[in-house]
Amino acid sequence: MLLLVFFTFLSYASASCPCSDESHCQPIASPPKQEIFAFSTEPNNWRQYDWSKVTTVALFRNPNDPELMCYAHSKGARVVLRGLFSVAKLTNKTERDLWLKTQVEMAKEYHMDGINIDIEDPISDSDSALRDDLTQLVFDTKVAFAGAIPGSQVSFDIAWSPDCADGRCYDTVGLANVVDFLVVMSYDERSQIRGACIASANSPLPQTVEGIEMFRKYGIPDSKLVLGQPWYGYNYPCISMSDGNICHLEEVPFRGVNCSDAAGSEENYSDIQKLLINSTSGRIWNATLCAPFFDYVASDGRRHQVWYDDPQSIGMKCDYVVANGLRGIAMWTSDSLDYSNTPDARAQTKAMWDALPTW
Repeated sequence: MLLLVFFTFLSYASASCPCSDESHCQPIASPPKQEIFAFSTEPNNWRQYDWSKVTTVALFRNPNDPELMCYAHSKGARVVLRGLFSVAKLTNKTERDLWLKTQVEMAKEYHMDGINIDIEDPISDSDSALRDDLTQLVFDTKVAFAGAIPGSQVSFDIAWSPDCADGRCYDTVGLANVVDFLVVMSYDERSQIRGACIASANSPLPQTVEGIEMFRKYGIPDSKLVLGQPWYGYNYPCISMSDGNICHLEEVPFRGVNCSDAAGSEENYSDIQKLLINSTSGRIWNATLCAPFFDYVASDGRRHQVWYDDPQSIGMKCDYVVANGLRGIAMWTSDSLDYSNTPDARAQTKAMWDALPTW
């Protein structure tokens, strides 16, 4: 009870407003029903976002960005913190309460609209107590933010499948019941490769849909599912190539599986477009996975294969989101495009933003 009183007090103890229009320091009271959720990792690219679409910006960087906050609020878009907490500390209620107090204070100080909780550590299927502690932390976060910032948004980033993907055996239904929505990270879907150790799509449409349908079978409402999409891809060095343009990978283990996408390196969409210019194959469309890829030869003579998403593959998944009434789309990251002023960069960046839904 004392904790709730403290957070309610904070709602009246806001820092001075840095905006020229002081109304822009107020939380967004009437957010849209659908989400275009932009993860921001760089400080200046936000100026080039398509603000006719953005509804929430999650600051995965220094949260003290008053210029962004004022501008986003002027456009009716929310700005939220990134919430990180170690699974190893979940059993310590004192640590949880201290973390929560700090998050609320920070959100109030910077005139933010909520928090996006990003906890990706594994929790064993047998450790129900730890799962319960995680759900309790998220519940406490929702209560605290609601008391301090009326109408605030609390979301949780979750793996592409609720079936213990990457060893994250969370209480998916319990988390969904607590938060405003889940951001389903439908990327890095080859973090655990259980079949042939070969290069393939980062976010293939059939597997992405399979993951979302599993959430729906758990009874999670479509209004609580935001489909996270990658604005990046993987650059794989091939140890050999076989018929059908199959790139075989070095085995790099991850969380109990011998092969993973860690055999490659992440590449931003902007860098992938530069590599594509000098590819040996040109862009190839895989109609089964609904994803593009290409080959190129590195300066050391080694053959590489790059799998990524582009407006065509993103657009197909956005069509699925709209057709099935999901809450929206999230982009990891909204800063992975080329926001320079060259004609090619402008065209490529516009095409990616244009692929997102307009409700």
